[in-house]
Amino acid sequence: MSEPIYNLAFDFGASSGRMILSKFQDGKIELEELHRFYNEPVWVGKVFYWDTFRMYHELKTGLKKAAARKIPIKSMGIDTWGVDYCLLDKEGNVIGNPIHYRDDRTEHAIEEVGKIVPLEELYGTTGIQFMNFNTIFQLYADMQMRPDIYEKADKILLMPDMFGYFLTGKKYNEYTELSTGQVLDAKNRILDVDLLKKVGIRPELFCEMVAPGTIIGDLSEQVVDETGISGVKMIAVGSHDTASAVAGTPFEDRDAAFLSCGTWSLLGMELDEPILTKESYEYNYTNEGGVEGKIRYLKNINGLWVMQNLRRNWCEFEGEVSFPDIIAAAKAAKRQDFHINPNDPRFNAPYNMMKEVIGYCEDHGQGTPEGLGEIAMAIYNGLTYEYKKTIEDLELLTGKTISCINMVGGGIQDQLLCELTAKQTGKKVVAGPTEGSVLGNVVMQLKALGYISSLEEGRAIVKNSFEQKVHMPQ
Repeated sequence: MSEPIYNLAFDFGASSGRMILSKFQDGKIELEELHRFYNEPVWVGKVFYWDTFRMYHELKTGLKKAAARKIPIKSMGIDTWGVDYCLLDKEGNVIGNPIHYRDDRTEHAIEEVGKIVPLEELYGTTGIQFMNFNTIFQLYADMQMRPDIYEKADKILLMPDMFGYFLTGKKYNEYTELSTGQVLDAKNRILDVDLLKKVGIRPELFCEMVAPGTIIGDLSEQVVDETGISGVKMIAVGSHDTASAVAGTPFEDRDAAFLSCGTWSLLGMELDEPILTKESYEYNYTNEGGVEGKIRYLKNINGLWVMQNLRRNWCEFEGEVSFPDIIAAAKAAKRQDFHINPNDPRFNAPYNMMKEVIGYCEDHGQGTPEGLGEIAMAIYNGLTYEYKKTIEDLELLTGKTISCINMVGGGIQDQLLCELTAKQTGKKVVAGPTEGSVLGNVVMQLKALGYISSLEEGRAIVKNSFEQKVHMPQ
């Protein structure tokens, strides 16, 4: 038996965060959750902020728990959601708390930037799906609404870069994370300086861009003293959580689609080159950076965020309910035909998701969903219809026939969602592993340290280590 290799993966989702200990030994990976915490944004007046320093406190709490294990941990990697950022002044201090991507300050940013740079031209270089919270639109909004903060800014760090900076003191922008913001030349994989200048954004705000698998360095002395952990290298993994999720997906074959299923549903294919055609622009598909130079060609779908908020509101206003309770209620619902469009703006950040789902169904002539089950079915049907439509679009835009859908992420624990996805899309669904982002994070750490040689080897190890469940279309 070989010596075990220990690594830490910090995975920050839009609703929770956790620190996972990975043990790699004899061709298999084992995962153990050491620390988990809620990631709850905060309304301050009319602005929706991330609770940034609470997240950093929780990260350090996880490091303390890891140190208490007294095992030789080789490295750590951090992955988070995309597009959001913090700004640093010339002294390296955070100025202006990072704002949540669901804040409404960017409501009209796409049309305003489109008056400066035609949107088709903007897509032709960046290849990114137009969503009003993309980094380029947030920065444009900051120039208008927080001009003092923007003018004082010396550097921009996206969220995983920011946590890496807090831990090491080193400033960098990781490629996959930066690619989500509509600021890169998708074909050449470099910062689109001309675009930024046209929009009025200072290109010098950005740091050196590093590739996934780059060893950043050691934790700072202050962090080592505070947490008690030492000898751990910080590695820039596929820092966007979907980049890590795709890296950790053991695809059936090259024509399989991936569905990373959590707060957001990210449905797409892994390609070698971006698709920047007029048709891709019109269908509003995104070309985000992947590990090892790959492109994640996908559609962002407002995913289990809607169901998560349904549960939260039901607990607040009606009584305690669990996700298994919601699934049972949906299966038992009298009417099974209610449906929503999960991408409708009314579901972005409402105060009451129950009210919005019911209102959507009424406004679209479907009648009034009654009870938890019918409201939940409206969400299930809305999500899986979007999956079906997206699969059809992907086949058209790529010219490929999709063989199956590999589902990863926490959403695959919902067996009803998996079954309805197979039924609605007519495709075989291979569900697993649940911890796709964590495993892709770990795989890139192992590759950076030389314990595995390639992404393909890493995916084979994942497949050999974790169970997958097949759902066939009925």
